[in-house]
Amino acid sequence: MSGFAYAVQGGQVTQPEIKAALEVPGTLVWIHLTTNNDHAKSWLGDEAELSPYVVEALTAAETRPRCDAVGEGAVINLRGLSADQMVASDPLASIRMYAHQGCVFSVTRRHLNALDPVQRQVEAGRILDPGDLIAALAQEITEELDPVVAELGDTLDDCEERITGHHAFDLRRQVNETRSRAIGYRRFLNPQRAALEKLALLPGEWLRDDDRLHLSAAADRAARMAEELESIRERAALTHETLTDLRSEQIDQRSLIIAVAAMVFLPLTFLTGLFGMNVPLPFTHSPEAFWWITGSCVAMAAAITAYFIGKHWFPN
Repeated sequence: MSGFAYAVQGGQVTQPEIKAALEVPGTLVWIHLTTNNDHAKSWLGDEAELSPYVVEALTAAETRPRCDAVGEGAVINLRGLSADQMVASDPLASIRMYAHQGCVFSVTRRHLNALDPVQRQVEAGRILDPGDLIAALAQEITEELDPVVAELGDTLDDCEERITGHHAFDLRRQVNETRSRAIGYRRFLNPQRAALEKLALLPGEWLRDDDRLHLSAAADRAARMAEELESIRERAALTHETLTDLRSEQIDQRSLIIAVAAMVFLPLTFLTGLFGMNVPLPFTHSPEAFWWITGSCVAMAAAITAYFIGKHWFPN
């Protein structure tokens, strides 16, 4: 188990100093743990003396964005980008928090990119209470996600522009990857918007009016990104269908060309096979027989081709 702890009035503190910092009124104490083991669960329950419900919420293996009032505080789960390798179905790292008057406990299993700038704000003294801390985390998460969502939209725009080119079929993998990423992000942004909106409306003195405004702004931004991701998902599906139709059309055109060529050469093959039999045939000893047969084949091929052209069987 690793992590850090801050007391706003006293800077970064060590584990033995945490309890003393919690007893100082008016001091924001932020305790963050980065862990995947059971030691965090025992420390949060025994040392921090949190309720079993809160401990379970902070250490659960699988989480989705949520906000639940717990006594005079709240349990908040958020999702953000991580520098760690993430799977396509779960592309965002989680941070689980329990906040109440003067104190915030947070737990992550993977590194959350938004933690570093928020740490710097705490060290600079710009964050003074739990509301400031959670609002800063929510804003950092949404600000970092915003250009990523915009990049997905730009990628899809580029695919749509290139869809009529000669290499349109090479775009299918890129379109599928864009759609998969959009679905993965949207899966967490919709509940995250709801969690931030719920948090902004929770009663409690530890959330000030400016904190609620910042949380509402982050929720609106998350809602806009979720709508953009839904649009990207639908556009990617339509683009994939268009690419599939183009490929089917191309296969049909090639099949038609092959069928027309077979229809042209089938009677010619019959004619040449007939006159190639090793039996006595008319005009066998005539010196003009070869040219008569050749001319007949050419005329027959021209007539069949003209018929297909007249019927518009040839692809454009």
